[in-house]
This record gives sequence, C-alpha cells and structure tokens, in this order.
Amino acid sequence: MHVPPVVANGISTDHCVPGLPFVDDTHVPLDDPQALEAVGRGAGNGMWGRWDEEYLDGSWRAFTTDPVHRGLAWCVRYHPEFGRSVLLVRDEDAASFHTLWHDGPLLFRSGGYWWDGTTWYRPLQVWDAASETYSRRPVKSAVTVLTEDLLQSGGDPSRASVLRAGGVGTEPLQADEWKNHLALWSEFRAERKTASAISACVVGLTAPELATDVLVGLTKMAELAGMQPATLRRAMASKRSDIPQPQAVVGGRRAWSRPVIEDWLEQRFRSTDSVVATMASKGSSDTSVGVADLQAHFSAQFMSMLWNDPEARRRWARRQRNEDAVRGVSDELAWHTAAELDRIVPVDALSTVIRMAVMDEIATSGKSNLALWGTEQGAQFFGLLTSVTQMLDWLIRYRPDQAHYTISGIIGEAERRFQVPRAITVRSLRTALALDGQLPEDAYERFFQRALPPDLVE
Repeated sequence: MHVPPVVANGISTDHCVPGLPFVDDTHVPLDDPQALEAVGRGAGNGMWGRWDEEYLDGSWRAFTTDPVHRGLAWCVRYHPEFGRSVLLVRDEDAASFHTLWHDGPLLFRSGGYWWDGTTWYRPLQVWDAASETYSRRPVKSAVTVLTEDLLQSGGDPSRASVLRAGGVGTEPLQADEWKNHLALWSEFRAERKTASAISACVVGLTAPELATDVLVGLTKMAELAGMQPATLRRAMASKRSDIPQPQAVVGGRRAWSRPVIEDWLEQRFRSTDSVVATMASKGSSDTSVGVADLQAHFSAQFMSMLWNDPEARRRWARRQRNEDAVRGVSDELAWHTAAELDRIVPVDALSTVIRMAVMDEIATSGKSNLALWGTEQGAQFFGLLTSVTQMLDWLIRYRPDQAHYTISGIIGEAERRFQVPRAITVRSLRTALALDGQLPEDAYERFFQRALPPDLVE
C-alpha cells in the first residue's frame, strides 16, 4: 500500500500534514460531499469528482478536480467525531487517496502509518486472503502529536501566507518556517470560529519504532531481505514495486521502521510466488512437483512406446517419415495421454468436492428462501455458482460414468439432508447446465435420460 504524495494542506483542514504549506480551499464546498463531487463530476475537460459515505459511523470521503488548476485535486476525509482532513494532491492521485481512506483510515503519516481516530497502525502490507483485508498491526506505545503541542513552541503568522493552488512549490518547508504557517492556520481557524478545538487537531505520531536512531537504511534493509543493495534499488524503481515507503529521510537518505520491514518480509514469505516455490521440483523454480512427476511419467511411457518397441522404432526410418506416419504417432501419444486422465485429475476426489459444493449451494438457497418466503422450500429451484456448474459439466464431458454416480448422490443427499424434492434438484441441475455448461441441451437430455433414477425419467 503506497500513499501518494500530498502537495499542500487545505487551510480548512483539521489535521495538518507537517512540512506542507496551507492553500486556500474556500472556493470548493468542503461541508457538502455531494456538492464537492459535483464540482468535477461530469464537468468535462479532464475534471472528475466522487463521494462515498461510510454507513456505520456517518463519516464520508470525497474528492474533486480543482476547477481552476486542473492538474490538482481536493481530497476530503470527514468524521463526525474526529474532524476532517483537507488535502491538495495531484489530480492523478485523487482516486488513490479516495480508495485508501476506505474502511477506517482517517489520515496517513510517516510513510503509510495511519490513524482511525483512536489507534495508530503500521502501513497495510500483510494480506489476509481469508477475510480479503490487510492485517492491521497496531503501533506499540504510539503517542499522537497534536497541533497544540507544536504551537506552544511559537510561530509568527505574519511571516507566512495562505497560498493559491497554483502557487505551491515542490520543496517541503523547514521546521521553523512551517511553524509560522501553522500559526497562520491557527489564526484562520479562530477567525472562522471552526468547531474542532486545536487540541483535537492531529499532526502525526511518535513511537519508539520511529525514533531516528533505530530506523534502518537501505543497505541494512537489503541484508534483512537477503538481497543485494543494488537489486533492492532496482526493485524500488519498478512501478509495480511492493517495497514499503520509507518512514523518514535522514541526512538525505531514506530510512525505514524495522517493524515495517518485518511486515514486508512476512508478506513476501506469504506471497503466491513464495507458496509456489515450496512446491517447486528440483532443478526448476517454475515447475511444481506434481507437473514434474507427470512429465517424468509420460516421458518414460512415450520413450517405451516409441523406442523400446522394435516395431515402433522402425517408424524412425527415413522412408517412413511422412505426414501419415507422424499423424499416427501423434494420435497414439494423444490417446495414451487422454487414457491417463485419472493420473492428471483425481476424479474420485473431484466428484466428492462437486457433491459437497452443490450441497452448500442448496443450504445457502434454503436460508435465502427462509428469509424471503418463511420456508426453506419456497423456491422451485436453487441456483448454482458458475464455477460449480462448470466443474459438474467437466465431469459429465470427461467422466460421464463418475458424473452418473455424482448426480445420483446429489439427488439422494439433498432429499435426505434438506428435504428437497428430487424433481427440484434435477430441475436446478438442468437449469445450471443449460446456462453455464458447454454442451447443447439435447446432449444433457440424453445423459439425464440414462443417469437419473427411474422415477425421474420423463
């Protein structure tokens, strides 16, 4: 998860990104997300806008292209209790910010550390595929830094100014200079009588893991990852790099929090490529042990068929090297491969999986029917996921004998476990295959005429 760079703070923000100037945002409707969206949405000329409501807590997020400076956009994250962030970003980054703010984060600091109003978390890196969310890792001993803490050390508002969007520079402000801008922001809030108290305005966080003396440089990071520094630099330059953003720049060099690096290494350990590597065959990182075993089996079988048999070996004589001879060899090889289907696909196990998948679909349909009609038998058929239907269709086409027993088992189990009448089960299977199967309906009809129990054959 990479947080795009922020160009400037909006002067109306509650939460200030340190080191960035404040820009006049009073020309856009920050209090009305629908109106903010309308500034850019459908306006043409490269403009766009969007807003979304977080339904559980009443917060919302929205963005719009700036109506004057089309290369910039305003992003707003509002929470009824914790205030709002108003950020000026590059227009191309607005949608990314909008997405990052979904499902909890209210602001980001220190290279992806984020705050949900009560707790600080490390950058989202470790993917939990079961819940389809990133694992949330709280920061130990995190302390929230508020603007009131910084304002106590002074700042001269007369030495700063509220900028226009087009007048923002690219270099961050020095610490003493930014305090002047922060003091000007505080005066603006007092004049506008902004509701959120200064004591509720967040600047960032401090934590033991973010102390400058414990941050890790690129060379050490490469060592922890088992990589050469040059390799890590090249990886970081890639547009698809998953390497986390640095938490700070110390002495002109990028530096990372060690727990962030550890999360990154954990995600690499859990990645699909890492999982594939555990099943790689000896001598090839791209071939799984199963594929290698299958290749070895067919290689030995084909060698025996083409060379060890004297009759077959004669086909290699020059006078027999013609199209018909090659086609004959090809047909034999294809037949031997097709005949080994059970070695390629564990058909018995697949049959059980299909039957259990259909049972789950019936159970799910029963619960839906109970909610809709007050009875689990309210519908006259149950739906099947396309993927389940496709596997049943595969079994019918490749192993109709096994499909015969599988369908009979489905009909019987649905009747015993869920009291689903046989006719409804058959109608459901026929409907699913008609929609997502690869065979014509008359082919399925001929199959069902022979495969169904006697009382269901029309």
